[in-house]
Amino acid sequence: MGFSELLHTIGGMGKFQILQTALMMFPALLISCHNFLQNFTAITPEHHCRPANWTNGSHAPGGVGDGDLLRVFIPLDKDQKPERCLRFSEPHWQILSLNDTSSLSLDTEVCLDGWVYDQSVASSIVSEWDLVCKHKSLKSIAQSIYMMGQLVGATVFGIFSDRCGRKAALRSGILLMMAAGTSAAFSPSFLAYCVLRFLSGMAMTGIIITSLSMEWTPTQRRTLVNIYTMYMVTLGQVVLTGLAYLIRPWRWLQGTLSVAYVIILLYSWGLPESACWLITHNKLDKAVKNLQAVATLNGRKEQGRKLTPEVVRLHMQEDTAAIKETPFLLDLFRTPGLRRTTCCIALGWFSAGFSFFGLGLDVQKFGFNIYWTQLLFTVVDFPMKLVTGLSMGYFGRRITAISLQLHGACFLLSLYLNTFKMILCLFGKGSLAGCFSCLYLYTMELFPTEVRQTGMSAGIFSTRLGSLLSPLVYILGNHSPVLQPVMFGLVPILAAAAGSFLIETNNQPLLNTIQETEKSRASKERW
Repeated sequence: MGFSELLHTIGGMGKFQILQTALMMFPALLISCHNFLQNFTAITPEHHCRPANWTNGSHAPGGVGDGDLLRVFIPLDKDQKPERCLRFSEPHWQILSLNDTSSLSLDTEVCLDGWVYDQSVASSIVSEWDLVCKHKSLKSIAQSIYMMGQLVGATVFGIFSDRCGRKAALRSGILLMMAAGTSAAFSPSFLAYCVLRFLSGMAMTGIIITSLSMEWTPTQRRTLVNIYTMYMVTLGQVVLTGLAYLIRPWRWLQGTLSVAYVIILLYSWGLPESACWLITHNKLDKAVKNLQAVATLNGRKEQGRKLTPEVVRLHMQEDTAAIKETPFLLDLFRTPGLRRTTCCIALGWFSAGFSFFGLGLDVQKFGFNIYWTQLLFTVVDFPMKLVTGLSMGYFGRRITAISLQLHGACFLLSLYLNTFKMILCLFGKGSLAGCFSCLYLYTMELFPTEVRQTGMSAGIFSTRLGSLLSPLVYILGNHSPVLQPVMFGLVPILAAAAGSFLIETNNQPLLNTIQETEKSRASKERW
């Protein structure tokens, strides 16, 4: 196709492509830092009710330590730990002289004077705004609000990117992330925190969906670039774990990860706009200028000099003639081929987001050291993404996506193998992490240039909708524990079934027009 030939003419995967890919790795690294940030900024520390009218045990009899004194005011749960949400209506000193208190029936009440928290691990929004007991669902709601921001941002920035360019979307997302993310570190209230996290989620999507690097990459190298990018996303979780271990106050951690975007902002001004986008929007003079600059950097200066608007126009005449200036979401449903692609790939993205974040968020629930658990849930992604990259090149995108969705559904087995629940979660989460790598590249290849970013936005919108709903499943799971494995297991199975209706794109040039998409639907060579 036209643009693929142009890239080959100016050097293919040359110095420019390598440099740009390297520069775009840093945004990928920071993506997962913010997505999983609440695993550390929303840690729920050990806590119990604040005893009424108790100040350092000043009313205690002589010789009574703080541990025994706590038993006088706070009942014990089934694990012989202080109850988190109840306290005795009045102190019961007789408990100290009894060996067995299980037969006692003493009046209790809710925590009327607040809570006492164990601050030895880290400070968090939970301890700062008392997101415990009857308010504990607010912790999950805060994560859902952040994901809702990504869902809204997928639509806003997707259309903005297709209309105004990839660079404009990237810079706008970075500026919004710096402003909202840093402000969240100074939030005076939980409501303000949620609003700023919503804006941070919107900004994150503006950074994620830009295909600036991919559209400069030759067809044969897209898989490799995608693998490197997804590895950086996983590495970001390792970086997050290390920073969270070193920076325990949640406000400092939030601010540090937001200010880091200034580095990307500084070098983003030097990145050239996508020539593919410029050509499809009939901005041929600017496209030729960018192509010549890339050709010079790649050591193909003479080939670059031969490029003129007329040459590019003739080269891409069939493509640009059918491309519409302003894409809309409804364009994804304009033809039978696009409708099928949009619906099937959207379900795949929804499933990946729903189950991946459902398994990977709130790892504190496993009861082990939060830092080691998060690291373990991160490391498992590396081998799975390696397998995904190899499988995409050998078996193709479609078979790989279907297989990974089915592997992600293994969490269903925890209904019968509860002892291996954490192992099943690790395997399922790793498979879905690989599925993200596959879907990102697969979506870019399935949609033609004129609606590629809009199609990508539909995918991101779907995965954010899934990730938005996954914390709510945990809230419902408090009433029905079986709901979690059933929901997180069945949805990937449905997505795998839908994936069987998609076309294969391995080793095929990027589609440029909707007409090409319809032709490929009927072509047996692309199945």
